[in-house]
Amino acid sequence: QVQLVESGGGLVQEGGSLRLSCAASGRTFSPIAMGWFRQVPGKEREFVAAITWNGGSTYYGDDVKGRFTISRDYAKNTLALQMNSLKPDDTAVYSCAAKTKLIVGLTTTHPYDYWGQGTQVTVSS
Repeated sequence: QVQLVESGGGLVQEGGSLRLSCAASGRTFSPIAMGWFRQVPGKEREFVAAITWNGGSTYYGDDVKGRFTISRDYAKNTLALQMNSLKPDDTAVYSCAAKTKLIVGLTTTHPYDYWGQGTQVTVSS
């Protein structure tokens, strides 16, 4: 069983930065890809960013392109999300997810089979 634990959320002013981390533990961890999603109350989870584990190819949601950077530490089994130029609309619970099965897609929730509990990010204006 894989466990994912996020950290690094908090309160930041508009224009500020935060760095989220996701630590993976459990059985031998060998995902195909990992991603970050965010959710606000009353709305569906929104794709933020994803990265293929071996090749390191990255993908971003339109709202965060140019402001957020996803990265992974292959040796430490950790995922990170550097968030710059934060806006109040970025306020959400951010969750990391791992995809271990050969299911097509990276930008929807369906292909991901492990999820963290989430960490709150609040951006004040």
